[in-house]
Amino acid sequence: MSFAQPTTVDDLLNYRLNRLLASSGALVTRICEGRYGITRREWRLICILADHGAMSPSQLAERSHLERPRVSRHVSDLVTKKLFARVIDPDDRRRAWVNITPSGRALHAEFFPQSVQLNNLVLSTLSEAERNAFDMAMTKLTDAADALVKSHRLPEKADRRHGGRRRGSVGEFVELPHLGERR
Repeated sequence: MSFAQPTTVDDLLNYRLNRLLASSGALVTRICEGRYGITRREWRLICILADHGAMSPSQLAERSHLERPRVSRHVSDLVTKKLFARVIDPDDRRRAWVNITPSGRALHAEFFPQSVQLNNLVLSTLSEAERNAFDMAMTKLTDAADALVKSHRLPEKADRRHGGRRRGSVGEFVELPHLGERR
């Protein structure tokens, strides 16, 4: 495999990260769904509110890196499960905040240590130096990806409800502008 000269999908960073997530997250997903009756995305939202406190649905969507409509559906499900509550903004009754309930906080307190344990089991295959290097590399890659998204707006929009594209046949290949120097 080669990150420098990808020749197959197996060489692409996103594919490799997705495989890692699928493998390392499989047990978390089974525990979420089987033991707690929540999805992994719902677990992500619970963790965010447990760590950062009440926020607007838009802020929650941004922090969780999920689309606003998807977050809205998850919030509704979590409110139904009594893990989240909507709190009306007293200054503007048209606005609502989302907060974690005592039941949601209890679930987080019970499940988060299990998540940490599974996380640590995967990371235990690396030495301390490798973990530190991987942490630094992940931070740099995430920062670079965030900057790339902000600086290279593409006219195409995803339309996941209709098979991934908005109209007709597959579009033409678009050459991306130069993405900058290697560091």
